[in-house]
Amino acid sequence: MQSHQYQPLRFTGNGGEYFRIWIVNLCLSIVTFGIYSGWAKVRRNQYFYRHTYLANANFDYHGNPIAILKGRIFAFVLFAAYSITIRSDLIEGLIVLVVIMLIMPWLLVSSLRFRLHNTSYRGLRFSFHGETGEAYISMLLWPLFSFFTLGMLWPFAHQRIASYMRENSVYGNVFFKFAAGVRRFYKLYGVVLLITIVNVFIAMTITRVMIRSGALHIAGEKVYMVNVAVGISALWAYIGLLLVVAPYFISRMQNLLWNQTKLGSHIFTSEARARELFVIMLGNVVLITLTLGLFKPFADIRLARYRLERIGILLDGDIDQFTSGLQGEVAAIGEEVADMFDVDIAL
Repeated sequence: MQSHQYQPLRFTGNGGEYFRIWIVNLCLSIVTFGIYSGWAKVRRNQYFYRHTYLANANFDYHGNPIAILKGRIFAFVLFAAYSITIRSDLIEGLIVLVVIMLIMPWLLVSSLRFRLHNTSYRGLRFSFHGETGEAYISMLLWPLFSFFTLGMLWPFAHQRIASYMRENSVYGNVFFKFAAGVRRFYKLYGVVLLITIVNVFIAMTITRVMIRSGALHIAGEKVYMVNVAVGISALWAYIGLLLVVAPYFISRMQNLLWNQTKLGSHIFTSEARARELFVIMLGNVVLITLTLGLFKPFADIRLARYRLERIGILLDGDIDQFTSGLQGEVAAIGEEVADMFDVDIAL
């Protein structure tokens, strides 16, 4: 029996190169009032995909900017309709919101199909074969149950959504498999909830200490100083969520999703660490603030490199034989009709 061969993802993107793409995309999107945003997304995705390598071969993105623009216009119309109606008439606004919720699973499935159909590796495209009816159960019914149970069912809903998305994703004609059970999601969300509670408790303690100590006391300005103390503690809570809770959740969720994913007999792995992600995110926040946002493309590259290069795959056999065999099978079936994948709501 042949042992699995480990192949990590490798990202070769460069902040300086991507900055030029980012600044051009930003300027053209502004001067065209957002019309260029479809082309901007294609350029961005192509840069990131083409600089992501697995076993010395890179991924590619083939999205149609017109399709992306159509999807964004559709999403804008939905948002505008809700914003206008909710201000003029509450009932009408709620009706529009219900309509949006009812079509959202269909939109999400269409977006997934578009995204995967326009992603390729070694000349083979990915695809999504999920049924729309199943999407309504996973992406609407369970989240609604979660809402009415005050979030208690959200880990279950998240597991169902992740399972639906991954087990209906296909490379060539080989389906992905997802093995993570509901218990793993509840365990992760339980730890995240505990960290959040501790963070909020610290923030409330800071407020209490500052008020009782009189550290911010100014004669005649007691109410104002209380508001300042509350503001400082709220800022602490926000920073804690951004730089402590977020790195932990992002890293652990990435590991949970990929460590339980297979492609045929090939096994994915992920080893993201919260402390390392914390350092990257902290540096990104500081540098983006100091440069008034100009460090954003460099921050995107730093974060993408870390997250991608912590993912790898244990290959069961030779990848060249695997992909070449798939190419023959897919070619015999024929290409799918491109018009079926002509919309992307850019989620």
